[in-house]
Amino acid sequence: MIEIKHLKKSFGAHHVLKDVNLNIEEGKVTTILGGSGSGKSTLIKCMMRLQNATSGEILLNGRDITKEQNPMRLAALRRHFGYLFQEGALFDSMTVGENVAFGLKYLTDTPQEKYPAIIKEKLAMVGLKAHVADLNPSELSGGMRKRVSLARVLAINPKCILYDEPTTGLDPIMSDIISDLILEMKKKLGVTSVVITHDMHSAFKISDYIAFLYEGKIMLYGTPEEFRKTDNPYVRQFVDGSSQGPIQMKLMKD
Repeated sequence: MIEIKHLKKSFGAHHVLKDVNLNIEEGKVTTILGGSGSGKSTLIKCMMRLQNATSGEILLNGRDITKEQNPMRLAALRRHFGYLFQEGALFDSMTVGENVAFGLKYLTDTPQEKYPAIIKEKLAMVGLKAHVADLNPSELSGGMRKRVSLARVLAINPKCILYDEPTTGLDPIMSDIISDLILEMKKKLGVTSVVITHDMHSAFKISDYIAFLYEGKIMLYGTPEEFRKTDNPYVRQFVDGSSQGPIQMKLMKD
């Protein structure tokens, strides 16, 4: 569905993405691993054109979206994507129902009289009851906020969902519930998913493919089983969560 070729992104003299090459398989879950500051969030923001790449190509079904400048066509391209922000990014001035319907109002031609049924349906898909629609985001737990954010994404029926650290700040039980939801969306809706996470338990559970981003490049791409068995010392240190290894040595030198 998405093919990334020689993607580079710089902020002034700081080169975040140096030469990223990655294929995102349609209908699969691809997880991107990497340390803090490795460029994971920058990569998915470039995929959605929330940030512009410095150079390289991002092909969406064969079409290079980095070259698109027409605002209307760019908006149409973005509708292929749903973005689950790291902190949920719910609007505190709106009810849960209004948050879920936000994309319907601004990104679709859906008649307003259909909003209540869609809100109820999408909340149910993420395991929330209909009455939650009347609550304010401030009344929700962290896990509920993440699920409402996912319901808002699902309301516009995206072909690809980009998850930015979906389990951050959640306890192990709620993290596992979110992981199950990602798998459920893949099974029920057939959506393509790109997930950024530090959570190795979640990564191994949900992923069809994993990519390890290090120093602006994809160091390893493969199945969860290949990551479990890898002898690459950089990936091994990250997977094992060890403070001893080549990554730590490089940090100390820098």
